[in-house]
Parts: sequence; structure tokens; C-alpha cells
Amino acid sequence: MNGNEPGALIVVPGVTVDSAPRESLDSAAQVSHAAYVALEREIALLLRRSRAIQGRLAGELHADLDGAAYGLLVLLDDAGPLRASDVVTRLGLDKSTVSRQVASLVALGLVDRTPDPDDGRAQVLSTSPEGHRRLSRLRDARRQRWEADLSDWATSDVATLGQLLGRLNRLGEAREAEDASS
Repeated sequence: MNGNEPGALIVVPGVTVDSAPRESLDSAAQVSHAAYVALEREIALLLRRSRAIQGRLAGELHADLDGAAYGLLVLLDDAGPLRASDVVTRLGLDKSTVSRQVASLVALGLVDRTPDPDDGRAQVLSTSPEGHRRLSRLRDARRQRWEADLSDWATSDVATLGQLLGRLNRLGEAREAEDASS
């Protein structure tokens, strides 16, 4: 077998894909398909690990912090202050979920709510000084861990990974905005 026959295994570094369901594809298309299968598998693994890590980090930040609210706190620290409606849009969550998470973060003293100067009916959310301090300490430790874990990578590879992940995230944000408007 030279890899072009139906049922042949297409090998992309790190993944093997059975090409049987794609027998009509030429060799280049099969390699492309295998690359996307590998990408989907790696992203799925990354997301599973991310959810587990997010829960652990939330517990390190505050014993009573729910893992789901951690992402909201990070968003506010990075992009805040934001109105709750902006948080809903950016995180792709429903209003009630964001409301619950915000209430929890406010009760824990990690987020502040202030009246929106442009609309007295709305509130603006921002990371409290305590929330920012705790989150910064945790992020510094995480960054140090990444530096240690990737110490044998070339700096250019780390930068490329960051750029590609950023590009992927922008694509996801654009897709979510498109879906929300339709």
C-alpha cells in the first residue's frame, strides 16, 4: 500500500486517521483531512484540560469561587470595566448565568459593580483591587509554570503558538458575533 488506496492509514505527525470514509479524496485532500482531525483532537484535549485547570485555579484564587466564574473574572481583569450585557456577548453565555456568576464574584469581594455613567439603569463591572491582586498572583505563577514547561522551546516557537492561538480565538469571536446577529 502506498497510502492512496481506500482504507489506507494517513499519517500526520501525532495522529493517524483511517481514510476509509474519505476514499474519494485524493492524497493531498486526505492529508488535509487528517490535519483537521488532528487539530480537532488536540483542541478537544486542550479544552478538557482547560476546564479542569480552570476549576483548580478558581479554588486557588478563592476557596468559594466556582470554576465557571473564573473565566468571567479573567475577562473583567483583561478587558474591563464592562457592562453585564458586554460580558454576555463576549463569553457567549446567557444572561442568567452571567448574573449568577457576577453575584458570586461580588459577594466574594472579587468584582465591583458601579452605576454606568452613560446609562443609570445599567451597571459596570470591574475587578476589585483584591480580585486583581489575587488573579495577578495566580497568573504570574501560571506564566512561570509555562516558562518552565516550555523552557526547551525556541522563543520564536512560543511566540508563534501565541499568535496562532490568538488568530484562532479571533476567528471564534467573529463566528460567535456572526451567530449572535443572525
